[in-house]
Amino acid sequence: MFENLQEKLQRAFKTLRGQAVLNEENIQEVLREIRLALLEADVNFKVVKQLIDHIQVKAVGQEVATSFSPGEQVIKILRDELIETLGRDTARLKFASQPPTVVLMAGLQGSGKTTTSGKLANWLKNGGHRPLLVSVDVYRPAAREQLKVVAQAIKANIYEGEVGEANTATVERLAKEARREAINTGSDVLIIDTAGRLHIDEQLMEEMQSLKRLLNPSEILFVADAMTGQDAVNSAEEFHKKLALTGVVLTKMDGDARGGAALSIRQVTGQPIKFIGVGEKYDALEPFHPDRIVSRILGMGDILSLIEKAEQNVDKKKAQEMASRVLAGDGFSLEDFRDQLRSVKKMGSIQNIMGMLPNVGPFAGLQKHADKVDAKQLDRVEAIINSMTGHERLHHEVINGSRRKRIARGSGTSVQEVNNLLRQYAQMRKMFKQMGKASFGRKLAGMKFSGM
Repeated sequence: MFENLQEKLQRAFKTLRGQAVLNEENIQEVLREIRLALLEADVNFKVVKQLIDHIQVKAVGQEVATSFSPGEQVIKILRDELIETLGRDTARLKFASQPPTVVLMAGLQGSGKTTTSGKLANWLKNGGHRPLLVSVDVYRPAAREQLKVVAQAIKANIYEGEVGEANTATVERLAKEARREAINTGSDVLIIDTAGRLHIDEQLMEEMQSLKRLLNPSEILFVADAMTGQDAVNSAEEFHKKLALTGVVLTKMDGDARGGAALSIRQVTGQPIKFIGVGEKYDALEPFHPDRIVSRILGMGDILSLIEKAEQNVDKKKAQEMASRVLAGDGFSLEDFRDQLRSVKKMGSIQNIMGMLPNVGPFAGLQKHADKVDAKQLDRVEAIINSMTGHERLHHEVINGSRRKRIARGSGTSVQEVNNLLRQYAQMRKMFKQMGKASFGRKLAGMKFSGM
């Protein structure tokens, strides 16, 4: 996500390198490049015009800090304006004072409403809530069965109810029964997966309006496919006119989305993006942090989100035990290596993780190669380690030629791949050993100093 936009903006900033000051001539040149980059990223043309106008006023005005170079000045101004466009603060879900909080999921067919409903329920569960799911899509074959499968996968409660004739009256009855079920079972959030259409029509809007009147939802979230670009923005605008949306969820932000929908949808509807879908798994839903997204757009990375992912997926006790052993000089075993691989895999796709790294310093250029990374390689490495005996994982030095052949056969890999893994492991072990010695040296220095 945003890789193409990031690359084009970096090219725009290069035009200011070597310039001593900002003037009307060089600012116009860089603004032209920024305008083209945003338009090519499918950002709404009205939003682009407003952004460029604001940047121009600030870049040639008195608000520019004299301690910055011209390129840094423009980057800072663009960063501030992008954050303003996306919404300065992270938007939170609104909860009703009297449970259950009703969340109405709206959107066109194929936008990912059902999967997103499950992801939201999973996110709420992890936050200590007790969500109840219900599908009121009585028109699309297997729509309700699909939500049931999702609910079972995340171990969330679902209200199924009986469906008769497919009409608005049946939809309203299901919604009322689900709310009653939420009250009776102590569920504090009711997530309603509504029907979608291939396009906006009167029947769809009338049904959504009747559900809004009936349930008085705390949240009406529009689920939009980020891959559709301006079509998603236009649909959101139409839904907002009819329903007064409270927020937006952008799906498929881990794909080839050019970023235009994210940069346009809030400005056009006036409503915040509350969540983004960044993968197919049910835990691949993240709160939308405008400042972090802008940092990624400008190539500064998103280290905070990376740290949060690590905290959620790394076993802290195991990590502390491993760190203590390594720093004490007791070594780093192949079992430790496997545990670290599993933690990385839990954090999501390698491409997504690499996208959070800053595009500067030692990480420069890594994002360009993210698509070339073979995620299955991690599975092969784990298979190789799993094919070893417990003794071999703890004592790698016993793995001779015949053992390597056996491990390769057992893991469905080649002896060369086993050799490559052991070579990489040896390098990591050597690095950790050096870290342990350095830590011991610092402790020793501290003891001498305290004894003086």
